[in-house]
Amino acid sequence: MSKIPADLKYTEEHEWVRIEDGVVVVGITDHAQSALGDVVFLELPPVGRKLLKGKAFGVVESVKAVSDLYAPVDGDVSEVNNLIVDAPEGLNKDPYGAAWLLKLKPANAKDVDALLDAAGYTALLAKIAK
Repeated sequence: MSKIPADLKYTEEHEWVRIEDGVVVVGITDHAQSALGDVVFLELPPVGRKLLKGKAFGVVESVKAVSDLYAPVDGDVSEVNNLIVDAPEGLNKDPYGAAWLLKLKPANAKDVDALLDAAGYTALLAKIAK
């Protein structure tokens, strides 16, 4: 069973979101890293790039698959986790901690409220598993 922290928000594309001082921190869920298998490559956008909700902003590649990463909200990239770009296997070890992907200055902070809560994401995973 995947870990689903109650203090985060989630997308249907398996990204998680945490608000820190008005900035949106984005990563991939435990379910996503588990489904991907051993992550070997990560491509993220540069700082300053404008992201649009639901649009691809990067790529994560594993030994099993290549998957797009999707923006949870509209916003501007304010920071990229270069440590995880240089060592993408960290996504498999700590998806909710050190393996965050990027930080966004959201166009509208209230957009985060529309994302799934832990119960909603749990229900989504249950539906997928059927």
